[in-house]
Amino acid sequence: MDINIGTFAKSKAGHDVNQIYVIINCDEEYVYLADGRVKLIEKPKKKKRKHIQKIGYMDPVIGEKLKNNNLLKNEDIKKAIKDYKAEN
Repeated sequence: MDINIGTFAKSKAGHDVNQIYVIINCDEEYVYLADGRVKLIEKPKKKKRKHIQKIGYMDPVIGEKLKNNNLLKNEDIKKAIKDYKAEN
C-alpha cells in the first residue's frame, strides 16, 4: 500500500474504528497518525498499515505546509479534519 504523508486515513480496526486521522509518518510496518485533538503530532497513534484505509484526500493547507517544509501544527490537523467531515 502506497502511503503519502499528509493524506487522510480512516481506522478499520480497534477501539477507534472509523476515526479519521492524518498520516504524519510511516515505516515498513506501521503508520503514525494524528488527529490534532487526542492524538497529537508530538505523540502520534502507531497503527499497522493493514488496520487503516486510505481516504486519498489531502487538505490544501496541510499540503502547502508540507511542500514548503513549514511546521505542521495540531490546530492545522484539527481544522482540516473538521472541514473534511463537514463536507462529507
